[in-house]
Amino acid sequence: MWFLFALLSAVFAALTSILVKVGIEGVNSNLATAVRTGVVVILAWAIVFLSGTQSGLSSISRKSWLFLILSGLATGASWLCYYRALQLGEVSKVVPIDKLSVVITLVLAFVFLHEQFTVKSFIGCVLIGTGTLVMVV
Repeated sequence: MWFLFALLSAVFAALTSILVKVGIEGVNSNLATAVRTGVVVILAWAIVFLSGTQSGLSSISRKSWLFLILSGLATGASWLCYYRALQLGEVSKVVPIDKLSVVITLVLAFVFLHEQFTVKSFIGCVLIGTGTLVMVV
C-alpha cells in the first residue's frame, strides 16, 4: 500500500509543479506560497476531523511537537524557494534540481538516522545526480 501512496504523491507533486507555474504568473511567489499553504491547511484539518483523529492531538509528545514544527519550517522554506525558482526558471529545469532532495535525504538518513547506505543506494544517488545534470545543462 505504501507504494501506491508514494506513486500518488509523485503524481500530485508533478501536477503541483505544472499548476503552480501557470498560477504564479503575475503573482508574488511568497503570496502564492501562502495561498497554497492555506489550502493545504484547510484540507489537512478537514481530513483530520472527517476521520475523527483530532483526539490524538493531546497525546503528541514534546519531542514529536518539536520535530513536527521543525519539519513544518523546513517544508515552508522549501515551498518558498520552490515557488520562487519556478517563477524565475523553467519547470523542466527546476523540478529535476528539486528532486535532488532524494539524494540529500538518503545521505541525511544515513548520517542522522543510521539507515543503511548500500552499494545500490550509492549507484542510485549517482544516477539521480547524473540525470539531474543531464536534464538541466
